[in-house]
Amino acid sequence: MPTRLDFLPPHLVRLRKFTGEAPPEQPLIRYGFFRDDWPDVPVETTTDGDRVTVRSEALAVTMHTATGEATIADAAGNELLRSAAPPVVDDGLTEARFVLGPEQTFYGLGDQQRERLELRGTLGDLWVRNVTGYIPIPFFWSPDGFGLLVNTTRRLIVDLGHTSPDWFGFRQPEGCLDVYFIHGPTPAEIITRYTDLTGKPPLPPKWAFGLWFVCRTQANDREFLEDCLQFRDRQIPCDAISLEPGWMEHNYDYAITKDWSKERFPVPDYDRNPGRYTFLRAARRMGFKPGLWLCQDYDLSYEAERRVQAQGSAAADQAEKRGFEQDEHLSLARRMDQLTDPNVPWFGHLKDFVDQGVEWFKQDGSNQVLDHPDRLWGNGMRDDEMHNLYPLLYSKQMYEGFAEHTGRRPFGFTVAGWAGLQRWTATWTGDTGGEEGPLVGCLNMALSAHGMNTVDMEVTTKAGIHFGFVLPWAQLNSWNYFRHPWFQGDELEGFFRRCATRRYDLIPYLYTAAWQAHRTGVPMMRPMPLMWPHDPEAPKCLRQFMLGDALLAACFTDEVYLPEGQWHHFHGPRSSPLQGGRWLKLKDVEEHGALLVRHGAIIPTDIAEARYDGVHAYVGADRAYAQGYSIWPAEHGETLLYEDDGLTFGYEQDHFRTTRVTYEQTDKRLVVKIRAPEGAYPDAPQTRWLDLDFHNVREPERVVVNGQEEGFEKGFEEGFGWITTRSNPVDRLTTVELFF
Repeated sequence: MPTRLDFLPPHLVRLRKFTGEAPPEQPLIRYGFFRDDWPDVPVETTTDGDRVTVRSEALAVTMHTATGEATIADAAGNELLRSAAPPVVDDGLTEARFVLGPEQTFYGLGDQQRERLELRGTLGDLWVRNVTGYIPIPFFWSPDGFGLLVNTTRRLIVDLGHTSPDWFGFRQPEGCLDVYFIHGPTPAEIITRYTDLTGKPPLPPKWAFGLWFVCRTQANDREFLEDCLQFRDRQIPCDAISLEPGWMEHNYDYAITKDWSKERFPVPDYDRNPGRYTFLRAARRMGFKPGLWLCQDYDLSYEAERRVQAQGSAAADQAEKRGFEQDEHLSLARRMDQLTDPNVPWFGHLKDFVDQGVEWFKQDGSNQVLDHPDRLWGNGMRDDEMHNLYPLLYSKQMYEGFAEHTGRRPFGFTVAGWAGLQRWTATWTGDTGGEEGPLVGCLNMALSAHGMNTVDMEVTTKAGIHFGFVLPWAQLNSWNYFRHPWFQGDELEGFFRRCATRRYDLIPYLYTAAWQAHRTGVPMMRPMPLMWPHDPEAPKCLRQFMLGDALLAACFTDEVYLPEGQWHHFHGPRSSPLQGGRWLKLKDVEEHGALLVRHGAIIPTDIAEARYDGVHAYVGADRAYAQGYSIWPAEHGETLLYEDDGLTFGYEQDHFRTTRVTYEQTDKRLVVKIRAPEGAYPDAPQTRWLDLDFHNVREPERVVVNGQEEGFEKGFEEGFGWITTRSNPVDRLTTVELFF
């Protein structure tokens, strides 16, 4: 039985075992979810009897040609992976087993269980399922320096020492054996190389980092607009607002002929295009980005095949052999799919709604999380191969359809997915609430390279509100229970407003972190094992995570594990630094949650509301010409601020700019330098108010800005200080000096 080994980059190896003369084309490659256009890699091949060793600059792979067993070592000769048995590929079973080290641990596999992070001893059943397994991902990694990605869309069983303490591996009912070995050695490097293969997360539009609100199911156009007004009148910042299934004329309408409910949303024909006078346009004039709920059972494989042909795939000629005429195998001897027009792409019918003012769509689980055991899809696949693939096609066609139609960055979200979804969509944890279980689901997704996660915020408790606002994106779903902030009483509404305002203060930091995730693949949400893989306490951290590289969020607890180093409360008491390397019960924590910051960090912020007129309303509403930095000085530190137009794909053509900020501190002097930005984008501000906040500092004897002791405002008290300069030119170095 043939075995094939391919080095892609030097740190990435693809191993295949198959029947027939050539390996089959895999769906994840055919439909563009895995990259397959790698340049040649220099390798050295040696033979010793029936063993062949192939070496790149990073790895050495030894294959037993008779059995297909393999051993993989790094460039220094350290063994990373060894087969525990010959791989099996036959009509009823495909299986691979590897030697399990006595202390070896694993992470990943997506959102397919919500009880733990470290997976040794578990048995994963990877099949998209409603509630209990929304987004399984056939990728896992070990802190020992490698990850494995199984190239399949079939139901996959991953055994990580559950059956025996001596081996780990995976099996599926049929298909060829196709696995990628990804060398790090660090977890961050493994994630980066995994996303080199499966796609980097795109940069969302900047408004996506504001608050999202979902109206109750029964809302009409008037209630929708009243919700918009409540946010503005109550000074609660909000950017996105949407409707649940009640917007449709026919509830849960899967068809491409769906339309507005004539009772709840009367939209005159003369207003539909361009739709200047609809309720959607009114919401947009108030700064909102409207969205709509969708359900799905359309056959997306026809459009997927059209795009394969348009790209000139070598396998495109196979498409003509596939189609609904094959549906006669069904036991009912009739065409079961009454929805799909094979000649009409799914996104086509959504263009009218986008033209009327809709900016995004929520891709509900509905039928995409259900089995279709008797269905033969238009591309010729049965459901055992299409079921896990379908959510990926849905998200990809949504992303590409919106981008092609508008030229703007899409930001839709879904509840279901498989390997590679981070390239196409954001996700939420489904109809499971917003408490500890969904938090673990988010952490496992982030450990599987997908970090653009959120939950349905639990707005009836302070703990739930805090958690919802420290996630990569923040969503409140009031779908049927009047979970509006203003219906929760004065105390909770006030807490909600405070958390929302604090989040908007952090959007420059969050947006920069999203850009870093786009560049590296390392997600914004970073569970502790991803950053501290060899710390024995990291797997126990089920209620905390890093948000970007400087903030640590703790949720549903007043006890947190602080890694080595010093940490500070981002909000709250101005006190001495907290010493890391231990579990710590936090004092003065509001309702079991906290946001901490690394000692030495610089956090780009929006200008603090407390010292300026007005409040945040939505992203881009104001303060375009103001920039803040919060600093917890150590001996030295630096950060980068990323900026672009926030909406278009100009950043892909390098239409953006970055600003480097550094400081150096001694006993007598603290010097902060804000460099002139590198790069440019259209309409970038050229002057700004500049605001620096200093935490845990002494009151200086003298403050000098650009060599001058006047022309700015300042204030210092009890370990905190601020300095503000007005109309500061952006295109020059700004130096701020504090003398003690």
